[in-house]
Amino acid sequence: MTELQTPRLCLHAIDAAEGERIVGRRAGAGDAWAEDFPFDGDVIGVTAFLTATAAHGDQRPFGHYRITRTADGKAIGGIGFKGQPDDGCVEVGYGLAPSARGHGYAAEALVALLNVAADHGLSRVVADTTLDNVASQRTLERAGFRQTGTNRDLYLYEVLLGAPSRPARTQ
Repeated sequence: MTELQTPRLCLHAIDAAEGERIVGRRAGAGDAWAEDFPFDGDVIGVTAFLTATAAHGDQRPFGHYRITRTADGKAIGGIGFKGQPDDGCVEVGYGLAPSARGHGYAAEALVALLNVAADHGLSRVVADTTLDNVASQRTLERAGFRQTGTNRDLYLYEVLLGAPSRPARTQ
């Protein structure tokens, strides 16, 4: 599995070579990027992915995915798992280029990742966001997450897979 499809997006599991292009902000011959992709959040997330890949090998399906808008074929952000599952739980992170924000793409991509986690027998997915990032808090809630607490300057969220409040599969 290297691609996940949603109604408006394609999530492509990146490899180390693509990760290096994203971190270096150098599009390759076959790359189609939005004008403001990658942004700093992409570089941070992909750098963590590259570090994990160098230490532990291929991370798929619990790696990093490039988010591509199918309407124009442009890369608009990234989403991924922050490591391999542990005791039925995995953490996710995501970000969109500024030009792609406000259209519900992040929540749509999150639901696709929740499906991957559920399909691999996981029971819980967690995420966090800063206290002042209201847009990210709303994104997590739209994808079925609920706030579980705080940790200094972060709100902590989780979704229990298989719970009735979880959004239905996209496709």
